[in-house]
Amino acid sequence: MATRVLLRRSLGGAGGLARAGPRLPARGSLALRGLASSTNRAGEDSWLKSLFVRKVDPRKDAHSNLLAKKETSSLYKIQFHNVKPEYLDAYNKLCQEVLPKIHEEKHYPCALVGTWNTWYGEQDQAVHLWRYEGGYPALTEVMNKLRQNKEFTEFRKERGNMLLSRKNQLLLEFSFWNEPVPREGPNIYELRSYQLRPGTMIEWGNYWARAIRFRQDNNEAVGGFFSQIGQLYMVHHLWAYKDLQSREDTRNSAWNKHGWDELVYYTVPLIQEMESRIMIPLKISPLQ
Repeated sequence: MATRVLLRRSLGGAGGLARAGPRLPARGSLALRGLASSTNRAGEDSWLKSLFVRKVDPRKDAHSNLLAKKETSSLYKIQFHNVKPEYLDAYNKLCQEVLPKIHEEKHYPCALVGTWNTWYGEQDQAVHLWRYEGGYPALTEVMNKLRQNKEFTEFRKERGNMLLSRKNQLLLEFSFWNEPVPREGPNIYELRSYQLRPGTMIEWGNYWARAIRFRQDNNEAVGGFFSQIGQLYMVHHLWAYKDLQSREDTRNSAWNKHGWDELVYYTVPLIQEMESRIMIPLKISPLQ
């Protein structure tokens, strides 16, 4: 009925429409409502973004300068060789014959830190860790000399026939980690590798600078490294244990220490992917 009355008055002239029609809000009122609505939406969007977007503080220096050891200029190279299963024994024998000669050569500024076969994890895999004392110039010097070394070139050719694939990474050493020095065995070694979210290396370093003190009771901490070339934002932690049960007991004991759980809680979100390898050292490895 109300609709019909409104219609009749509107047909009667503009004055009827003005008297019977709904009062329109002023333009200023509409603008204020629109502003309030957009402000609310912007606030909601900002709140939602804060849940999913990690704020990264701007840095004044590269994380390699902030996290690496200043007292040394050592560069590390880690190699992963996936060996054809039928050639693993021959591969190990060949490496044990040739690698010590490079390690002992005084004119090569490099040292073999450790060499292993993976026991649990990716099978039929060899892992080698080298230190170049003097950084990138030392690496370049060694590579140039090895190209002129006939025995090494023959070794590489023979080794290549035994491999399915290989990859390497150049690493720097965390300033707060233990120095990887030779140790007597027998030990098993665990290489825990973490793929971090880009932009989180500084956070990782800050947390682990505190966390490492919880993992020193059994002398299990061997070395900690982060990648510079190869797969980036990679972190490698190297640990030594007497056996698998010792590993279990040592890792569980950390949870009894006040503060360890909090550090784990804050570092887990920084990780995209992680992997653990249990490794057995070869006879020529300085880390036994």
